[in-house]
Amino acid sequence: MAAKKDSKDSGIDVTELLELITKLQNLELHDFQLEAKNLELRVDGGVASIPGFKLPSAIPTKPAALLQQTFTSPIENYSSSIAEVKLGATKSEGGTRGRSITIGGEKAPAFYTFESPVIHKPVVTLDVFDMEVPLSKAVKMHVKEVMGDPAAWAKLAVEKFGADMVTIHLISIDPLLKDASAKSTLTTIENVMQAVDVPLVIGGCGDPEKDTALFEEVSKAFPGERFLLSSFTRDMNLENIAKLAKENNHAVLSFTPMDLNMARELNRKLYDYLGKEDIVMDLSTAALGYGLDYAFTNMERARLSGLLGDGELAHPMSSGTTNAWAAREAWLKMEDKWEPRELRGPLWEVTTALTLLLSGVDMFMMIHPAAVKTLKDVINNLSSGKKADPSKYVDWVSAKI
Repeated sequence: MAAKKDSKDSGIDVTELLELITKLQNLELHDFQLEAKNLELRVDGGVASIPGFKLPSAIPTKPAALLQQTFTSPIENYSSSIAEVKLGATKSEGGTRGRSITIGGEKAPAFYTFESPVIHKPVVTLDVFDMEVPLSKAVKMHVKEVMGDPAAWAKLAVEKFGADMVTIHLISIDPLLKDASAKSTLTTIENVMQAVDVPLVIGGCGDPEKDTALFEEVSKAFPGERFLLSSFTRDMNLENIAKLAKENNHAVLSFTPMDLNMARELNRKLYDYLGKEDIVMDLSTAALGYGLDYAFTNMERARLSGLLGDGELAHPMSSGTTNAWAAREAWLKMEDKWEPRELRGPLWEVTTALTLLLSGVDMFMMIHPAAVKTLKDVINNLSSGKKADPSKYVDWVSAKI
């Protein structure tokens, strides 16, 4: 050390201080003051050169393996379950359908198979119109031969496109279109029933008065068929049509615009005439890019509330997924990087469907065959109970798109 104790000073030099620290290990200084004009400290060879300092005999090594822990899925207990609704009636059940379909019955959130198995798989109903309507080219190319013929369209939807059900949109009764009478639609329904034997959804035009008349006529004309009448809204006179639906063994679609309080209110009104086993909810579908996140949140809240004991929301849910085609990005001609529209459109529809599938939707109203096939493939995979094969996905990082 370069610094030394001054003979006139009672202090100690730095060398003596280091030696004391080495011997005593602990050193307390009271009223300590250091004054130096030039102080140089040099420790050669690092801290190991201090007298008495020894390195540890062994340096800890890195762990050779991760700690072995067992993952246990968090299991929740739900106080309620979702109502089951049967659609379509076979001959033995009082109808003419080749099979009936049950939706709902969930005891846990969508595909939480670690808590509860899938009770009834979600189903797809394809849209059919009773008159020619403007359609995107990407859709029209698949159905142009049958447009204007609802029975042929329904047959194509079931036999070629794999629809579980068919929705007949009787828009010809719309006062702004043909303003056809409710009775005139009965022949169309009869023709579709002859063409396919799957359960049917009977859709109106959205005008409360015309739809009320339609549901009255359909309920009385086809007793026991267990149609899903789409849809009952808050601005309709519900008493007569709800009573007729119950008397003739039909189910109803309760439609509200993305407001759970409105959904509760409408369902409460329907309980005066219908059982919970007769009601399917439609909480409105906003497409990808047009409020899909809000639609998802609304539906997820309804499903969780139903499972947690809110009986007014414990109903199976339907999604008008065809609304995806109202988004201009689904069909509009765009710059080359967004083309071709023939692929972009069905992707827009199926992305909307897959998102809402995870919120708990039980029934999807759709229109494009490729979107339908993709959704059904995903549903079947999620419902199969098989474990995933991770070897299929190990190279996903290096995949080229």
